Amino acid sequence: MQIDTKLMEQVKSVLQQFGTKYMTEDGALKRNTVINDLDKYDKDLMVALLANNLIKDEYTEQIADTTVFKLNHFIDMFEYQEFWGNSFTKYANRIGLTSDEKFISDSDDVVLDFPYKDTVLKAGMTKEDVDKEVGADEPFLNETLAHSEISELFEPKVLVNAKRYDSDGEHESTKFHDDDNLVIKGNNLIALHSIAKKYAHNVKMIYIDVPYYFRKKIAEDTFKYNSNFQLSTWLIFLKNRLEIAKKLLAKNGSIWISINDEGMHYLKILADSVFSAKHFVGTIPRKTRNGKSDVPFNLSQDFDWLLVYTNGSEKDSVVGRSVKRKYYTTDDFPGRPWRTADLTSQRTIQERPNSNYTMINPRTGKKYPVNPKRSWAVAKETFDDWYSKGGIGFPDDYDFMSGSKPFRRVFKDEDDQKKQSSVPSDFLMNIAEELANGKATNRLGNDEITSLFSRDSFGYAKPEELLQRVINVSTTENDIVLDFFMGSATTQAVAMKMHRHFIGIEQMDYINTVSIPRLQKVIAGEQGGISKDVAWQGGGSFVYVELMEKNQGFLHDLQKATTTDELNAIYTRMKQGADLDFRADLDKYENDPERTSLSFEDQKKLLIKLLDKNQLYYNEANIDDANVRDLISDSDYQFNKSFYNGKESE
Repeated sequence: MQIDTKLMEQVKSVLQQFGTKYMTEDGALKRNTVINDLDKYDKDLMVALLANNLIKDEYTEQIADTTVFKLNHFIDMFEYQEFWGNSFTKYANRIGLTSDEKFISDSDDVVLDFPYKDTVLKAGMTKEDVDKEVGADEPFLNETLAHSEISELFEPKVLVNAKRYDSDGEHESTKFHDDDNLVIKGNNLIALHSIAKKYAHNVKMIYIDVPYYFRKKIAEDTFKYNSNFQLSTWLIFLKNRLEIAKKLLAKNGSIWISINDEGMHYLKILADSVFSAKHFVGTIPRKTRNGKSDVPFNLSQDFDWLLVYTNGSEKDSVVGRSVKRKYYTTDDFPGRPWRTADLTSQRTIQERPNSNYTMINPRTGKKYPVNPKRSWAVAKETFDDWYSKGGIGFPDDYDFMSGSKPFRRVFKDEDDQKKQSSVPSDFLMNIAEELANGKATNRLGNDEITSLFSRDSFGYAKPEELLQRVINVSTTENDIVLDFFMGSATTQAVAMKMHRHFIGIEQMDYINTVSIPRLQKVIAGEQGGISKDVAWQGGGSFVYVELMEKNQGFLHDLQKATTTDELNAIYTRMKQGADLDFRADLDKYENDPERTSLSFEDQKKLLIKLLDKNQLYYNEANIDDANVRDLISDSDYQFNKSFYNGKESE
């Protein structure tokens, strides 16, 4: 049977009006005939097609009161509908480097291009999702499909297995409160869209340690998830996620993206396009190791980077820090502790002639000549006003005071009213006074995981000190912190210890063997990482949920299959209960002799391609449908009503 989109069903109904001109007697499309007549602008065919409202809505555009038929896009849809070209193992469309809308194999002029404006790459995080030729074993969804199919992918999903973890252990959860911490298991792109309405513009800081881009597979690529993408696929994968992340980020919030040297400049250009270059905050270096000898070009690249963006403007205090200062308490200013600050300007007396004067201490009469290269920051005519308000002090006024220059007096109550101080871009490196050299390297993160679990539980975790510093300069207590590449839950652990709310999203199964157990240990008061520094004694809670799998369950089964018999058994179940890709012709699949001659891995990939990736999870909008409601426990049903609607079910 042929699995059609709603749009293709409408197209076929129109073409059937022409008898057997465009359709065979058994209902098959004569694609070449249709395409040839469209190329010739066949009047009867085009009038019939445009009379259909769905086709008209999808493939026309109003320009200067004229209806324009986007013919090329419509023809593309016909070509794309073919079952993966004439092969089970090829894509109908490619994406990435093009020139004049032709790929680099056809031209010497190369540009980076995303030819389909609605391109979406859901991309599972497992290594099994990777295809050697294109980087991920799934189709790109683009404007050749009806928008209804695109939007369905991003509808909120049903949440199941809801549990609350607190100091008393694990409990079934039927309610979700706005100040609850949240952990979601499932595809992060789909999960982000599921929480988009609830958390829109409410997340103060996003930290993500994305899969790094490598030009070639290297020994350091020991991540449990997929981190070897083709460049174009990697860019699309991140583009989709950054676009929805931007919608979650508060106006004065910030997003911090960890990235390696090879991928940083590609990601910078991509992030500029998503957030705009004017919202680029800065590039922060981070030391990852203390040198290596066997390296390309004999240069040990010992740093990776954090790219920082915001939705705010340059005037917003997107980052800031509290500074520990020394204050004096004196009898002449009772109840008003004060500190000293520089009273000179970087400009010369030629540049500031009104500040070219000898400053005289009104109390003692001692004279302080101006430095010709650094004029006073206070003009002569405003000196009396500053002094009368206590804004200027002299070292000869106090026995305990050292120094030979007048100073600007700043009162503590004035500091308390100001915003946080600015942050230098080397704040992740300049830690000598507080931490041993290199303590924010990858080794420390690995050691922290080793102290909690076995050494092989998770590789290349970021250290808690790194997240502590980022969270400290970008948030205040009770702000929401999001990490949708949750990994070993470093971000969430630090957020909890620093009294921030958090959201974590992770697809990989180690969420239940590493991430959740780690957070349980944090609740119990574990003393690793930053615990002693922040005087952490335990407490807190979080809610855990999973996206309710639909086709995702079949996908897991296919990935775990080890024999052809297992694949055949899964296929039988798929025909009964799975939503199949609209391009799939099952008769061709079952009867094509080439299929049985494919290797086991290729047969597995082919079955994965049959699954409709729009239907990996159940949509929350269908939760009251009988065939969906029967699959959900009463407690999970109540939790979904609470999470999405803010109320209990009736």
